[in-house]
Amino acid sequence: MSTSTAGIQLKTERQKLAGVVELLSSMRFAISLLSVLAIASVIGTVMKQNEPMTNYVNQFGPFWFDVFGKLGLYSVYSAWWFLLILAFLVMSTSLCIIRNAPRMLADMRSWRENVREQSLRNFHHKAEWRGQQGEAQLVQQSAERIAAHGYKVRIVQKDQATLITAKQGAANKWGYIFAHSAIVIICVGGLLDSDLPIRFQESMYGKTPFMGNGVISEIPAQHRLGLANPTFRGNTLIPEGSSSSTAIIPRQNGVLLQDLPFTIKLERFIIDFYSTGMPKLFASEVQVTDNETGKSFPATIKVNQPLIYKGLAVYQSSFEDGGTKLKVTGYPMKGAGKDSFSLSGEVSGTTPLTNRSQGGSTEYTIEWSGFRPFNVENMAQNGQDLRAVTKGKSLADELQQQLGSAGKGANTKDLKNVGPSLQYKLRDKTGQAREFHNYMQPVLVDGSYVFLTGVRDTPNDQFRYLRIPADDNDSVEEWMRLRAALQSPAMRLQAAERYAQRALPGGSDAVRRQLIESAQKGMDIFAGNDKEAGYVAVARFLERIPQADQEKAADIFMKILNGTLWDLWQAAREKDGLKAVEADDKHARFLQLATNAYADAFFYGSPVYLNLTSFDEVKASVLQVTRSPGKNVVYLGCLFLVLGVFAMLYIRERRVWVWIKPEGDGRAHALMAMSTQRRTLDFDREYDKLKAALLHGQAA
Repeated sequence: MSTSTAGIQLKTERQKLAGVVELLSSMRFAISLLSVLAIASVIGTVMKQNEPMTNYVNQFGPFWFDVFGKLGLYSVYSAWWFLLILAFLVMSTSLCIIRNAPRMLADMRSWRENVREQSLRNFHHKAEWRGQQGEAQLVQQSAERIAAHGYKVRIVQKDQATLITAKQGAANKWGYIFAHSAIVIICVGGLLDSDLPIRFQESMYGKTPFMGNGVISEIPAQHRLGLANPTFRGNTLIPEGSSSSTAIIPRQNGVLLQDLPFTIKLERFIIDFYSTGMPKLFASEVQVTDNETGKSFPATIKVNQPLIYKGLAVYQSSFEDGGTKLKVTGYPMKGAGKDSFSLSGEVSGTTPLTNRSQGGSTEYTIEWSGFRPFNVENMAQNGQDLRAVTKGKSLADELQQQLGSAGKGANTKDLKNVGPSLQYKLRDKTGQAREFHNYMQPVLVDGSYVFLTGVRDTPNDQFRYLRIPADDNDSVEEWMRLRAALQSPAMRLQAAERYAQRALPGGSDAVRRQLIESAQKGMDIFAGNDKEAGYVAVARFLERIPQADQEKAADIFMKILNGTLWDLWQAAREKDGLKAVEADDKHARFLQLATNAYADAFFYGSPVYLNLTSFDEVKASVLQVTRSPGKNVVYLGCLFLVLGVFAMLYIRERRVWVWIKPEGDGRAHALMAMSTQRRTLDFDREYDKLKAALLHGQAA
């Protein structure tokens, strides 16, 4: 290969490299990167980040779950492509600064004195005049008048002429330098606070997420990050009276444990609420013990008032239940049995539910998932009375469907504390589970007190509520008694006989027998079977009657059913050694609600109803522990950005030149020109003032 050919190839490679550098440092490349980052930020804002993977599967389905997972959309801000774009943006902006900053700095220092008289005549803002004095005096006078307007002035001797060059606002160039530097600094700060160090430890030191259950102190070292970890953001949940020296860092397929240099003991968790039920104040009174020195000190951690210790910030994030002790009474919801039983549990724990009718075999497991000591609901909204198990309606939806005076506006609020509530899952032997939400106290709905018990099939569904009417003792005992009696063929027959005797006290035996059969059949239909029950079964029965007679048949059917249900209730009370209830409007209303509740209970889908009887609440505080070395870097970048924007918007660079040359009569001729980067009305006025000052006392 000849020397000339090698030189040509080297020149070509340099040109290619220069082209790449030109592209990377160009504005179009930086704007493209910023556009992609903006789109990613929108995705990260709209889509909840770092949620449990099961939530995303339920929300998007298996196909899109895999697609979005591969794109890293569940943790956009730590996705590899997001961090790569940040790195390219840092490189692009840095190259831009490296290429242009020296020229800008040189231009700020430059007086631009290499101008010629003819070039000044081509300026838009220019003026000429003949002075009344000689060249030296005119130069001195003009320089003083320009300096009086805030310009820095320099006098340069030219061939047979003198040039006055002046400048003001050259610091405008610092605005571009500061603004571009701010982008680099902020991106660097973001990279410092990203999970790149954690990913580095996963790839280089074999750290792997932990996916099982176990005692934190017994989890192996490959799932733990050391004290030297430069940046992290994790959470720790501490029940009252307990301690923690470890933070949990969520990963896509598990968690990593971050050891802390101190131990936090939660002495007391304080929470205060607004009347709307929204939390007003979280505060954790803690005892912090240094693991190295053993010294302890008390501290109070509040929202926006973190604890800063050993380079770590501990924020009050939220609160959870810390394992409240629960005592519940269970009632059977299937079969003719009505005997209640007691159960104990603990939030986040499990309790086996045995089938007493089958020798105590365990068919279900209760997973106690949540407890709230009080619930504030808006009781002032009024509207249609929803059936108890209407799909897609939560308790809040039901209570906000305009319940009350029609004179109340749509936004009227009547906030009531409806008492504690219990949340649990009932899981069968196959692993299938339904979730329930039961209120401890009866709630006033549509003028009657009812016990609300909600059910949903998946976490994405809203709770659908069954309304069990409260009896005279504010309990569910009477409804459970009536439900069990309806499931007993013997009790249904007894109720039919009592009804026939009451309805036809002097009738013939044949007519009475016919009425007994009709009443018994009506209760049998309403009591139902495994396929249908309640009003659904009644509707199916009436469909078999000719359409012309359906309305009349339905009226007769419901009258007989309501009458026999009253006698069934009284017979059930008599069987239990209780006296009959008084036949008044109150008890008639109770029976109607009880009938509706029985019909809706077919959709409830639980073998038992659990009523919370007492609790021993244990609060837990959720603290977020962070080490973020990039935070101060980002603050510095924000300062640079403010200074840069201020300099670009409010500092205007202006340049003035005055070319003065002597004439033959002892006087001097002056040519003035003025320029700026952005021509505005303010600049035009400034030019007019400076021109008037220079021409003052001079001949035009």
